[in-house]
Amino acid sequence: MSWLAAASAGVTPESTQQAIGYPTLFVLVLLGALVPVVPTGALVSSAAVVAFHQAAPFALALVFVTASTAAFLGDMALYWLGRRGMKSKNGSRWLEAIRSRAPEDRLGQAQAKLAGHGVAVLVLSRLVPAGRIPVMLACLMAKWPMRRFARGNLPACLAWAVTYQLIGILGGSLFKEPWEGVVAAVGLTVVISAAPSVWRRVRSAG
Repeated sequence: MSWLAAASAGVTPESTQQAIGYPTLFVLVLLGALVPVVPTGALVSSAAVVAFHQAAPFALALVFVTASTAAFLGDMALYWLGRRGMKSKNGSRWLEAIRSRAPEDRLGQAQAKLAGHGVAVLVLSRLVPAGRIPVMLACLMAKWPMRRFARGNLPACLAWAVTYQLIGILGGSLFKEPWEGVVAAVGLTVVISAAPSVWRRVRSAG
């Protein structure tokens, strides 16, 4: 039993957090890409806050790799499911889910921007709250192949992961306690996510 006690003593809280945290982050971001109700931006910012306060030298890099990879794979899976629905006579529940989250006005704007700017629109769509799904549907309706979508989606996911990780690093640097940084980062991501819809309501009311 002495070897077991020695092994247990060598397991630090940080290593335990990493062993649990990174797979959890990957699964939640992947799920959030498929079912756009999970606040993936807040998850990445929170993970970045925790990583910022850890002594592990590559903690922030691992958050970036985990988040961007999960987002990319989730987007590609959703796009593949959407393409299958487009080819099917009866559609699919995945395609209907995409359509339900892409209002006609947002879809029209996405189609116009996609026609004018191509792949670059995908990068911006990942950074604009609620912009990803209308642009993805526009790509589906334009019959973009998987390879073309992947070329635009990869830099989009990298830029998205960097943006929300920087929000987390900012929150972590402002507060000594990790939980305070997490609260600040989550609050900031919520404000960023809600700002476009609030602005549209103000404009329509005016």
